Amino acid sequence: LGTEEVAKLQKHLALLRQEYVKMQQKLADTERRCAVLAAQASGQGSAGARAGDTFISRLLDIVAELYLQEQYSDLKLIVGGQTINAHKFVLAARSDAWSLASLPEMKYESTVYFTRLHQRQLTENNLELSEDDAFLIELMKLANRFQLQLLRERCEKGVMSSVNVRNCIRFYQTAEELNATTLMNYCGEIIASHWDDLRKEDFSTMNAPLLYKMIKSKTEFPLHKAIKVEREDVVFLFLIEMDSQLPGKLNELDNSGDLALDLALSRKLESIATTLVNNKADVDMVDQSGWSLLHKAIQRGDEFASTFLVRHSAQVNAATVGAVETPLHLVCSFSPKKHSGEVMGGVARIAEALLKTGANPNMQNSKGRTPLHEAVLSGNEAVFNQLLLCKQLDLELKDHEGSTPLWLALQYITVTSDPNVNPFEDDAPVVENGTSFDENSFAAQLIKRGSNPDAPDIASGNCLLQRAAGANNEAAALFLATHGAKVNHVNKWGETPLHTACRSGLAGLTAELLQQGANPNLQTQKALPSASVDRRTSVKLDLFPTHQSSFLVLFSANALHATNNLQIIPDFSLKDSMDQTVLGLALWTGMHNIAAQLLGSGASINDTMSNGQTLLHMAIQRQDSKSALFLLEHQADINVRTQEGETALQLAISNQLPLVVDAICTRGADMSVVDERGHPPLWLALENGLEDIASTLVRHGCDATSWSSGPSGCQQTLLHRAVDENNEVTACFLIRSGCDVNSPRRPGPNGEGDEEARDGQSPLHLAASWGLEEVVQCLLEFGANVNTQDAEGRAPIHVAISNQHNVIIQLLISHPDIRLNVRDRQGMTPFACAMTHKNNKAAEAILKREPGAAEQVDNKGRNFLHVAVQNSDIESVLFLISVQANVNSRVQDSAKQTPLHLAVQAGSEIIVRNLLLAGAKVNELTKHRQTALHLAAQQDLATICSVLLENGVDFSAVDENGNNALHLAVMQGRLNNVRALLTESNIDAEAFNLRGQSPMHVLGQYGKENAAAIFELFLECMPEYPLDKPDNEGNTVLLLAYMKGNANLCRAIVRSGARMGLNNHQGINIFNYQVATKQLLFRLLDMLSKEPPWCDGSNCYECAAKFGVTTRKHHCRHCGRLLCHKCSIKEIPIIKFDLNRPVRVCDICFDVLTLGGVSC
Repeated sequence: LGTEEVAKLQKHLALLRQEYVKMQQKLADTERRCAVLAAQASGQGSAGARAGDTFISRLLDIVAELYLQEQYSDLKLIVGGQTINAHKFVLAARSDAWSLASLPEMKYESTVYFTRLHQRQLTENNLELSEDDAFLIELMKLANRFQLQLLRERCEKGVMSSVNVRNCIRFYQTAEELNATTLMNYCGEIIASHWDDLRKEDFSTMNAPLLYKMIKSKTEFPLHKAIKVEREDVVFLFLIEMDSQLPGKLNELDNSGDLALDLALSRKLESIATTLVNNKADVDMVDQSGWSLLHKAIQRGDEFASTFLVRHSAQVNAATVGAVETPLHLVCSFSPKKHSGEVMGGVARIAEALLKTGANPNMQNSKGRTPLHEAVLSGNEAVFNQLLLCKQLDLELKDHEGSTPLWLALQYITVTSDPNVNPFEDDAPVVENGTSFDENSFAAQLIKRGSNPDAPDIASGNCLLQRAAGANNEAAALFLATHGAKVNHVNKWGETPLHTACRSGLAGLTAELLQQGANPNLQTQKALPSASVDRRTSVKLDLFPTHQSSFLVLFSANALHATNNLQIIPDFSLKDSMDQTVLGLALWTGMHNIAAQLLGSGASINDTMSNGQTLLHMAIQRQDSKSALFLLEHQADINVRTQEGETALQLAISNQLPLVVDAICTRGADMSVVDERGHPPLWLALENGLEDIASTLVRHGCDATSWSSGPSGCQQTLLHRAVDENNEVTACFLIRSGCDVNSPRRPGPNGEGDEEARDGQSPLHLAASWGLEEVVQCLLEFGANVNTQDAEGRAPIHVAISNQHNVIIQLLISHPDIRLNVRDRQGMTPFACAMTHKNNKAAEAILKREPGAAEQVDNKGRNFLHVAVQNSDIESVLFLISVQANVNSRVQDSAKQTPLHLAVQAGSEIIVRNLLLAGAKVNELTKHRQTALHLAAQQDLATICSVLLENGVDFSAVDENGNNALHLAVMQGRLNNVRALLTESNIDAEAFNLRGQSPMHVLGQYGKENAAAIFELFLECMPEYPLDKPDNEGNTVLLLAYMKGNANLCRAIVRSGARMGLNNHQGINIFNYQVATKQLLFRLLDMLSKEPPWCDGSNCYECAAKFGVTTRKHHCRHCGRLLCHKCSIKEIPIIKFDLNRPVRVCDICFDVLTLGGVSC
């Protein structure tokens, strides 16, 4: 809390205390009044007397007035030489402890407190609770002495208002002495609430038994609390009480995880600590984290605790859990950068004590580090020096990273050097004998002590010198090189320190190693893990852009300054595992100035690798134009091929190096050589989209046509191939470069080639086929023949139309030299091709150039309108109508049909309508004298029939057989057509054809499943239709339908009232017609609902007897047939005809009437 908030809280507490005092005073006054009232209530006074006039009131007032008065006084109190008049009855009323009946006087030493006691309590029964707490304590003691219980309780309440955290212990002790239970409990609650806030000073005045009692009641670990308040006497009481549980109780951890001995040592309570150890407290006890007392003492830099534990035989080699740190490790980890000199001095003394008592200096922690490692890392010189004095110290132990103490010490080595200084100049400062290094450094002291300056790593074989160079720590490497390290040590890859120094670009170290006799010609045995090349010398490792200084050191030092026998001259011709020489590496690292120096020193420019590649090949494959041009300028051989047969020119094109290509072509390279796929250099460039390189080749005289092998062994040009591969950019480039634009592919030297070799297609044909618009335009611009024909006789315009390439079509048609009447082998002109492929735009464009193209006919005599109508191609029909094609032209064949006839046969209503609108003649006849209505009536084309009728077709026209449209519609069973003809025209439904048959007779003879529906439609439109009218052979419609077995039609005819027994000219009727079963006849007779009309004739319909004088005519009253007497002898009532008396019937009808139509 802030200071201001604390002040507010203190003020608030003071106000609360004042209110508490007021409430206590008010309570005391209320109790006193209550006592008076109780006394009055038990008195003898009258109920009506006033309160002040009662005996009790007057008695209390008199007693109060007797204070210090001689009146009624029977006792003298001598207090400090002062005599006070007292009254025995008052004292006796206050307590039973007063036995003063025979005493004339009493002496007391105290003056003030007793006087106040006598005045306020004994006499006046009044006490001010606002008195200070010291007075109330003393007053409480007197009240307790004289057994004034009420006064003591009043004092307790007064003191409780003054209790706080700082004085609660003192008041608790007083309450315990006076047996003031209320005050003691109150203080106890405050102590319990603020137990952890109490300080050792708060317990300093409390006696040991009481404090021990309190501690036991407040905490689970009284020993730890006694040590925290630094009360050895309480510790003693604990040891006495817990004697039977020792030493277990001494080694318990409190709730904070602390040990009693650790608490004593951390507070430097040597006496208590000694007492605990003497009582067998465990000096090696560990806490919850696995740290012993000695570890914790050293960790906090506690020299007192550490030396105490060492003196009392604590384990000096115990290790922590997890980190495995011994006390000596912890001592060595103290750094002068983080701790004061006083702390470091104490740590040094702790280390000395540990070593003297047998601490092992070679133990390793979880990281593998010994105390010496830790001392070097922390820079703890004092402890470092003590460790070096230890005879059993092992200087070569490595941590888990493979580092010895010397390696760690090398990280702090420094040397002043200028990387721009050439160490081989006469006035250059050279490091000699380590004089530039501090010989008091840790590294120097370790080497003096016998540490190995090489210490090779087991896994990699790297010595410390190589590690330092690899880490770019030149100072450390120089130190080792001048302090006995082996300069030609090789690791597992065969790498020496000189390799590492050169690879890291450490010029100073390189110079020093050379002076120390390092061999620059040693080669690595295999590639490093981070590289893919081995067998490199240190010279090659210098060839990096940032390491030129190291190369200059090697080159200059050995070529110009070979001053002693130790130095070895570099061999620049050695190759690494990749067959790379130092010249190659100089080129690949961009050091062309050095490469020039190497060439000047005799390095070969045309050396080949094991795979046959020269430096020029490699430079091109690396896409290193600068190096390739460098080699070309220095006369590298351009004609050497790789093992795959590739020339430098081909490689330069493949790797997209235009400058290199230009340089090679300038030096006379062969531009006609082909690769393993047969591709010339020009195609290789164009295939990869390298127009700049292709232009360079053409500029240097490369052939743009270049005949080569094509599909199936045929011969083709580059242009054919580009078009075939849809490579427009390449094709246009070749055309603009002057290649042959008209020649088709041709057979190979020995006639090789399939269809492609003999199809006769020019590049323009191919481009039109593939839809290569830019190529077509480019070909036309550069003079390609627009009318050339292929083996099928097709011109480019045919091919373009067939493949629906509209832009190309327009380009070709717009060409001034094109001929649009060229026919292919199928006789198709471009216009015919356009119509065949429904390309109206092309057809229209052709018509603009060739107006008569639309009237050309094919080998079947059809023009384009005929074909379009037959194919129901409404778009083509509309197009041809729009270009004024003749809509009445007839097909040039035997049928001689018009487009309208063809449209009806195709069943296309919309084409029929459009032809009629365009002026087609509706009444034109076919060779069978049929109109379009006849053709429509035969098919189920009711809508077209209606259209023709609307447009005035002659519905009464008859064909060569005398049939009108209704005859044909009925013959084909076209119900919808019959309806249209009967309802939308005045066609003669009773007209007879050449066979004397009306449409109704045709229905009877040719009727199909819907014949009954057509018959009903006839009667619906013509109720009085003559059903009994015969044809030329005397057949009625009923007889014809019966002979065809059309039961539905027969029933419909019978229901309509037709006569059943009429004979044709051969005497056949439905009764005597030979059928497999008479079932249909019986059903027809059975379904009669009224007496049919009678038939007439000269012969009996049953036996054919001729009627005369002796043979009378009779009729069957059921079927109406004309019969003789013999054939109508049976009589039977016909109830369904309302004939209740027996009438004549024929034998068949008798059976029907008696047995039923179904039973018969």
